[in-house]
Amino acid sequence: MPAFVALDGVSHAYGGAGNALAVEGLSISVETGEFAAVVGPSGCGKSTLMKLATGLQFPHIGSVQVAGEIIRAPVKIAGMAFQAPTLLPWRTTRENLLLPLEIVQPYRSQMRRRKKEFRQRAENLLASVGLAGQGEKFPWELSGGMQQRTSLCRALIHEPKLLMLDEPFGALDAFTREELWCVIRDLHAARKITIVLVTHDLREAVFLADRVFVMSARPGRIVVERRIELPRPRDIDVTFTTAFQETVQELRSHIVKARA
Repeated sequence: MPAFVALDGVSHAYGGAGNALAVEGLSISVETGEFAAVVGPSGCGKSTLMKLATGLQFPHIGSVQVAGEIIRAPVKIAGMAFQAPTLLPWRTTRENLLLPLEIVQPYRSQMRRRKKEFRQRAENLLASVGLAGQGEKFPWELSGGMQQRTSLCRALIHEPKLLMLDEPFGALDAFTREELWCVIRDLHAARKITIVLVTHDLREAVFLADRVFVMSARPGRIVVERRIELPRPRDIDVTFTTAFQETVQELRSHIVKARA
């Protein structure tokens, strides 16, 4: 299966090539429809990888391709969700979802003509993550978990082919986090979308991913690639199995070595 996201021999430094490298010789390949997770020590360049793969940064050395094209501008077919939902407090939940369509072409020029269709798309997305009927509420009326569900919906509103998740559940309590693991698991199964998840949570990576990539300490590069053989669909009960726990421990040992 061809790579949908491919970084090949990428080196990058913020502020110019003469500064300290964030990543060096970074190569990673994610297949179409695959769920990939990237883990590693703090400051290893995981978020830099996200920015490079979506065209928010451009490498000084190496190449980045998405859907077979060299990236030279922000990737329009990508959606992104972060640890902080960053919802606009003066807009309703539905209006927050519709914001990308008001900004990005070709949806911006179609908004007036297709507004009813787009509003229904927003409602359908909310229903798919358990937020049916919440479209008229403001962010401050939602719990943290509900806000993060809204953020995921906003990342999906323009029907992207690639979803990039940067620590999206890190600020949530353990029970809400596991609940949202199941939400993103079901979204991936239903939409067959390519997903790249950056996380510090090894349990999260093993539960969700088809493959887990371990990065070295800065300057970051991929040092381990681990395919997760646990059968799908996965329920939370799988996290208590020996196979799951052994995989988490194996990845933890790789990160300990990567920090050295």
